[in-house]
Amino acid sequence: MEQQSPQEFILEAFADPASVRDVVRGILHTIFFHRFFPSLAPRSREVLDITLPFVDDAELDTMIEKRAAELARELDAERTHTHSSISNAPLHHLSQQRGGAVTATVSNGGRGNISVQFFEKKRRKAWYMRAAYGGGDEEVCWECWTVKVTVAEPRTESGKEYFYSLFFFLAKICPNIDPDSLYNQRAKVRKAMEQTLLATAMKIVTFVNSHKDHIPPITTSETNPFPYQINVNQKDASWVTRMGIY
Repeated sequence: MEQQSPQEFILEAFADPASVRDVVRGILHTIFFHRFFPSLAPRSREVLDITLPFVDDAELDTMIEKRAAELARELDAERTHTHSSISNAPLHHLSQQRGGAVTATVSNGGRGNISVQFFEKKRRKAWYMRAAYGGGDEEVCWECWTVKVTVAEPRTESGKEYFYSLFFFLAKICPNIDPDSLYNQRAKVRKAMEQTLLATAMKIVTFVNSHKDHIPPITTSETNPFPYQINVNQKDASWVTRMGIY
């Protein structure tokens, strides 16, 4: 019998380099809040001034922190590579406006994804399958969440020192440059992060409330009946052969 494909949900995340870990952690904890079945006291945390649920489980929180940090490192490496590739073109990121004023734009600091899969344990029906895989049970994925993360940064992402050094550098070659247009990029990115995070949190609630029929029955007395896996920038692979399940 052909294995049924898992229910899949796609989410979007948007953050600047300094906030990407917190944003990713907040989204993952929101997912697990609806899919982590052990009895826990409800808790919450503030992320970008938005109150999100928090699963108070040390093992899960450690795993989420580890994967969020891993994704942040990969995105930072990609961002560093991108910056070095345009280092010889300092005006590459500038756009000319009416009257000769020059303003900075928001750049793409990298893209990545982090996924969460939930599994159920099933008894292998054929004896030769049990013999081949060394056991009577297999883990079958029944749900997958993919968070597509975009890191964008204002050209003033390094703070006031970077802002002033950039301004004085550009003022030498672009006398009509507007300093407010540079500094205001930070506020624009912050607002976009907040709006995207709130929309993503609401989308998670909508998904879990409208898709319930695929959730397997709980047939075990284990504390966590559904093993889970969190992967960063995962390539396509067979659900059955993926390792590292916790």
